[in-house]
Amino acid sequence: MKIFQIVVIFILAFLMLAGAFNHLYTPETYKEFIPDFFPETLAHILSAIAEASVGIALLIPKYRKWGGLGFFLLMIAFLPIHIWDLTKDLPAIGSKLSAYIRIAIQFLFIAAGWWIYKTYRLKP
Repeated sequence: MKIFQIVVIFILAFLMLAGAFNHLYTPETYKEFIPDFFPETLAHILSAIAEASVGIALLIPKYRKWGGLGFFLLMIAFLPIHIWDLTKDLPAIGSKLSAYIRIAIQFLFIAAGWWIYKTYRLKP
């Protein structure tokens, strides 16, 4: 199971770092996910910082457990955005089916973050 957990950790770290990069270099990708009342530039900066921090923490064994917790909390924080997207006539992610699938994946991400946090043993 240790190899499987490390593979999952590296995949999630890659996704977080890629998301952080994407928020800064192609922010239009996320435009439809940001509520009108929230400043768009601030949303991109905060998301990039949070995602990069979590991604880096997942890569460093000393901080990996806390990276799992950060990932868990970040995925919970992003869940309402994906639910809100589902309620639109035309979801930003594409079709209604895509929005449902994205929410299901979000719950898998939440579970993965919790799993990493609860099972990863810090080395003394």
